[in-house]
Amino acid sequence: METLRRFEPWALLIVILGALNYGIAGLFDTNVLSEIFTGSTALDVVYVIVGVAGLVFVPRLMDELHIGRGPHPRRV
Repeated sequence: METLRRFEPWALLIVILGALNYGIAGLFDTNVLSEIFTGSTALDVVYVIVGVAGLVFVPRLMDELHIGRGPHPRRV
């Protein structure tokens, strides 16, 4: 788990950039990543990197929501 936490700042940056891209795509109908990476293979690699960066935060989310550690401490 400690190794995973080292990548969290970079993963957070990638997730924020991905979220900004989706926000711009939703508001203005332009996908910034597809304009930067015109090749479909490069764009697919970027989307996979954004997806993996999002998955890095799943253990932290589960820890914050107390999932998998028994009952919630305030509900006992």
